[in-house]
Amino acid sequence: MLLLMGCVWILLGILEIKLLYSYTIYMTNLKRVTILLILFLSVVEFSNAQEIVLNKYRFGEGLTFSGKDNNYKFEINGYLQPYIESRGYLDNDDANLYHRFRMRRARVNLSGSAAQEKLTYRLQLDLTGGGESDATLESLLFDAWIAYEVSKNITLTFGQKGTPTDNRELGMRSNTLQLVDRSPLTTAFGSIREFGLFAEARYKISKVSYIKPEICITNGDGINVFGRDYGGFKYGGRIDYLPFGLFNNFGQYRQSDLVRELTPKFVIGVNYSYNVGISDRRGSQSGTILYLDDQDNELLPDYVKYGIDFLFKYKGFSMLGEYINATSRVPGGITQRVREDGSISSQFLVNGIQDVENYVKGRMMLGEGYNIQCGYVFKNLVSVDGRFAHLKPQEYSFLNNATFYNRSNYFTLGITKYLARNYGAKIQLDCTYINAKNGSNNINGDLIKGDEFLTRLITTISF
Repeated sequence: MLLLMGCVWILLGILEIKLLYSYTIYMTNLKRVTILLILFLSVVEFSNAQEIVLNKYRFGEGLTFSGKDNNYKFEINGYLQPYIESRGYLDNDDANLYHRFRMRRARVNLSGSAAQEKLTYRLQLDLTGGGESDATLESLLFDAWIAYEVSKNITLTFGQKGTPTDNRELGMRSNTLQLVDRSPLTTAFGSIREFGLFAEARYKISKVSYIKPEICITNGDGINVFGRDYGGFKYGGRIDYLPFGLFNNFGQYRQSDLVRELTPKFVIGVNYSYNVGISDRRGSQSGTILYLDDQDNELLPDYVKYGIDFLFKYKGFSMLGEYINATSRVPGGITQRVREDGSISSQFLVNGIQDVENYVKGRMMLGEGYNIQCGYVFKNLVSVDGRFAHLKPQEYSFLNNATFYNRSNYFTLGITKYLARNYGAKIQLDCTYINAKNGSNNINGDLIKGDEFLTRLITTISF
């Protein structure tokens, strides 16, 4: 136990890298991490009253501890990602470059299993407070779930985790991305993590092919809903088909083909979700946008999302394709809205006209989009990758917002140098050319005349 605690304190020391946050916030989060780690390790030690030994350490995969009978296992891993970006605008009076320096992610993952009891569990923490869609969530807790193996083919999970109703990219770990960050499709439509009940299964339906269905019932309000839960439940699922067998080394959940699959591997899937009463733009945060009826009762719009995606890998080449469509259903009884300061307004002006339905839609992420990306990892561990993403908003949608969206096409080229034959360490650089529509603003809210470009650099160290 002393060895285990020592390793934890070493990891905490490494994680003392905080950018763009005050010292007070940093110390608060660090104390929370320390308390959670001590509690978590105490539970593991209490539940497994036998000698714990270091089973193995693999660079980039973390430490694995186990009991002498190998029934109980406990793993510690994580990663750091320092990040720099520069943004500029073409054919514009503003010739400045806008720079941003920050710690993109600083994650600690604690997981374990009890084979005899058929239990697995995971706790993931992030000290940066940022989310996968580049939102500032001011959050420490990311994953917290317990899973039970009902049978050889079926597993039930209860807690907070990534949802299968998002696009495929969000099922892949952040330190395995083949470009610096996730696609605009994820930023626009991803709900990312939710709390609820998840059921997943895996069936072999021929000599090599598999089918993997998943269903879930969640809160529908996104991550870390510790206060009031608005609206109803979210219902959804996904079904994947793998005609050529399973990927090697969790390749279905990692982007680049570092293992260089010896035979073609392919998965294609569809996903669907119906969120009853969302209180934000896409069901990823709770209580940020609220509406009322004429009796001052909450009345919220529903959010419907569906998509199709695929992943292909073979001998260092990989290709990922995704499509998402999001629509809404606005109830007719909405008569009031709650402002950010808590006051109530009955105005729903759209182009100077009272229009409740389109006003509500204008604050939601509605429309469709697709993302196609591919890359090749050379034997010297240099990867060249490209991506094209397209967003097409509905007529009334927050995707038309002049500052944050109102962009149609994203062209990205990137290069990555892997420093090991896994995801233990890498350096990534990419450049993105963005088609900005008429009426778009820069990050200061000033009107821009042309397109924009974005250059990003990130380093990853996993432990």
